[in-house]
Amino acid sequence: MGSPPRHRAFKLIDDRQPPALTVLLLLLSPLNFQVSTPKKQTLAGISPPRHPQATAPYKASFRFTPPRQTQPISETMAAAPAEVPSHFLCPISLQLMREPVTLPTGISYDRAAISRWLAAPAPAGGRTCPVTRAPLPPRPQLTPNHTLRRLIHAWLASLSPEAEVDDDGVAALRAPASEAEVAALLSDAAAARVEALRRLRELVAECEDSRAALESQDGVFDALSRVVSSGDACSTAREEAVGVLASLRIPEPELAGVVARHTNLGKALTAVLRSSNLKSRANAALLVRSLSDAAWPAWVLGLSQELLAEVVRVVRDRVSTQATKAALHALAALCPYGRTRVKIVAAGAVPALVDLLLDDPERRVCELALTALDRLCTCAEGRADLVAHAAGLAVVGKKMLCVSEAATERAVRVLRSVARHTATPAVLQEMAQSGVVAKLCAALPSEQCGVRTKEKAHEILKLHTRTWRSSPCLSPRFLGLYPS
Repeated sequence: MGSPPRHRAFKLIDDRQPPALTVLLLLLSPLNFQVSTPKKQTLAGISPPRHPQATAPYKASFRFTPPRQTQPISETMAAAPAEVPSHFLCPISLQLMREPVTLPTGISYDRAAISRWLAAPAPAGGRTCPVTRAPLPPRPQLTPNHTLRRLIHAWLASLSPEAEVDDDGVAALRAPASEAEVAALLSDAAAARVEALRRLRELVAECEDSRAALESQDGVFDALSRVVSSGDACSTAREEAVGVLASLRIPEPELAGVVARHTNLGKALTAVLRSSNLKSRANAALLVRSLSDAAWPAWVLGLSQELLAEVVRVVRDRVSTQATKAALHALAALCPYGRTRVKIVAAGAVPALVDLLLDDPERRVCELALTALDRLCTCAEGRADLVAHAAGLAVVGKKMLCVSEAATERAVRVLRSVARHTATPAVLQEMAQSGVVAKLCAALPSEQCGVRTKEKAHEILKLHTRTWRSSPCLSPRFLGLYPS
């Protein structure tokens, strides 16, 4: 029987190619192959031959097998996420590379990840290759790896649209927009044209170079802020403009100028935060955070109760982890202003923060929530809301010595505010019953606390020694740690 005719896909495979390239081509091919290798030899273990004559003992035979028609490929892809080939993962972030670039050492990385590495101070980053640890020049050249980029693009294109692959990775493979294209889109966006605004948002999300090109345009922040604060723009255009602004790195002087010139910006952001679109709400929370970090006190003091209530609602609704962090950042940044702090408490921030802590969030979210809670408890209204919550004091005590040193420090600050200003007999009894006093005793010899944190814990315990030392809720183990 003669050998079956060679399929056209076999043209992709050459016995003289290195095995790694053969495996990669098989990975990219939409066809299924059965690979047989000599006994005790694996394809990965075969070294590339030095001479064509040496290929005979190491040839791998390939037999084409038609794909099984048991299930549509779209359903198969939807059933399980596609596994990303290791060649396409950035060695730093371990994510699919969006813009692969190569260092002088020959190792390819994602542009964003290696840029952060090079910008980091030593020893965390700096002038060494993350993989080879070879020294790098002061300004190493990042050469775009177009071959790897095309291979990633081909692999993504071979997948079903329903596959659970990073859709942003597909978009990131597009070429960066030119300055002329960005300028034309910005001109159309200034007229509140939804398609132009949407295209700008996509460009900013797709490519770092496109975002830099947009940020370099004169008047970009004013033009987009005008769309957001304009009463004539439709809600879709306003939400798209907020999405673009939230993705840009706006310098603080520009932010202050934007706030001063567009007095209706707060009202417009309130409308976006009330939107049913979760992504738009997250973008609005990010923009509020940026404004709260850089805006002048007059703008902060003039924020409406409605806007602050919507920021608190982002925390309560758990829109997304990124949006929650942005809202917590905004609340913590706005708290130092006394009048605004009272407004935030009136918006229900303290119960929302306690409920968030009860859900055992990730470390950074927990630290931000305790930071905001610490600042809110500097006013009487905030402390009253904390002790009125059935789990308020207990959850703050629970986070001590369990999350991080920063979280412990903030939790102790919250408890000190309560112990100094709201120490009613009922509150003191609750602190003993809920284990807060025991945690304060355990913090004194702990290595997880800084010196200042231990001093604050010691101060709290000394304030109410007579009440807590005689409490039956304090076990002998912790009574021995109680300061005399």
